[in-house]
Amino acid sequence: MSVFEDVREVRIEGLTRRFEGRAVLDQLQLQVPPGQFVALLGRSGSGKSTLLRALAGLDDDVAKEGVLQVPPARSVLFQDSRLLPWESVLANVILGIEGESAEQQGRKALASVGLAGRESAWPNQLSGGEQQRAALARSLVRRPQLLLADEPFGALDALTRLKMQALLRSVVQRERPTVLLVTHDVDEALALADRILVLDQGRIMLDVPVELASRSAELPAFTRLRQRLLRSLGVDDSLTLVAHP
Repeated sequence: MSVFEDVREVRIEGLTRRFEGRAVLDQLQLQVPPGQFVALLGRSGSGKSTLLRALAGLDDDVAKEGVLQVPPARSVLFQDSRLLPWESVLANVILGIEGESAEQQGRKALASVGLAGRESAWPNQLSGGEQQRAALARSLVRRPQLLLADEPFGALDALTRLKMQALLRSVVQRERPTVLLVTHDVDEALALADRILVLDQGRIMLDVPVELASRSAELPAFTRLRQRLLRSLGVDDSLTLVAHP
């Protein structure tokens, strides 16, 4: 059974999704309070993207077994920007939004991600990072209660990725949506999330709060948590000693 109510909390009970008889999500249990930033880690095939699609309402068959309750106002940020090349940046941002104030809202959203003045540009005139900024603006203009992000910075270079992480952090602190970020990057999860989940064989195998005085990699507590997460993903302990930015 699938339930979508006018609530802010995410609640999943006994959620199962099968593909050709195999349970990709297996009796999944999860509660996410309003405003929490959750990062979801897991090896390839663990069910991360399947869970995100379920929460986004993109899989009609997912909740035939179990309970799925999510806020009605949801927005998805994908790895690629998915901007329509024949529309301007502003038109992409407000696509599907009606009302006299739509353009004003779109301009405000673009300004909030550092793209003021680029409203009339075409998507191919933007860099990869700018395209993802536009995609983030498109998500924000819908004022989501739940923001779902599927490896949104995975295709960006290292420097641009760090800038986008900082931008997402500041936007989330200001707007306070609930966030579920799917990522393969342990350091990205540690930099952004209030809570980190590790999914394995369709179940949550590790659920840890990120309670650090700062997100500095030099802190022993940061290193211990990073090592714990990497071990849960099957990464050899010796590799956790490699320096990272």
